[in-house]
Amino acid sequence: MKLSADLKALANRLGHEFDQPALLVQSITHASMSSTTRRDNQRLEFLGDRVLGLVMAEALLDRDPEASEGMLAPRYNALVRKETCADVARQIDLGVVLKLGRSEMLSGGRRKQALLGDAMEAVIAAVYLDAGFDAARDMVLRLWGDRIGAVKADARDAKTALQEWAQARGLPPPSYTETARSGPDHAPHFTILAALKNGQSEAATAGSKRQAEQAAAKALLKRLENDPHS
Repeated sequence: MKLSADLKALANRLGHEFDQPALLVQSITHASMSSTTRRDNQRLEFLGDRVLGLVMAEALLDRDPEASEGMLAPRYNALVRKETCADVARQIDLGVVLKLGRSEMLSGGRRKQALLGDAMEAVIAAVYLDAGFDAARDMVLRLWGDRIGAVKADARDAKTALQEWAQARGLPPPSYTETARSGPDHAPHFTILAALKNGQSEAATAGSKRQAEQAAAKALLKRLENDPHS
């Protein structure tokens, strides 16, 4: 199999020349385009997530030999979470080459965080299967670049930080309630209210429930930080 011009350009951005080009094609094929003769990227995504995890665990241990597990875990989570994978995917213009079904294309699938993150993990697996762990590690470290050194010691996501804030004060975990949904079915927007038992709450709107929950938690944390009585 020969790669098309756009996939050759992607391989160049990845810095990897594929001996098995079919792996790259599979890695960018969404389930909405799968068929009996065309495999989607879900199995590769599963594998790539594990390869990424090992690369990041090694990198963090090497970078900070004195860090405890408690310090390393939030940094690790920040580097492997779907949002970070999607950011790297945007960096290499992965969205423009995704093979999507019509419904996903119409719903803006090339820009969806979940699809981009999944595809990035699948690409990592494709390189791993094509050339082994060293090749995959080199590519990941190159693409993640300064993110590894810049990740904060306290790199918890907003929902985790808010839950820990509540637990430290004897409160139950925050609740997240969908209060509104707008937009067409193929491109909805969700409004989520993050609330604590002490009466504090904040709402946020985003293109997915997960993003809206994180945004609401972040807004509530900001309010709590600025409230001298909290």
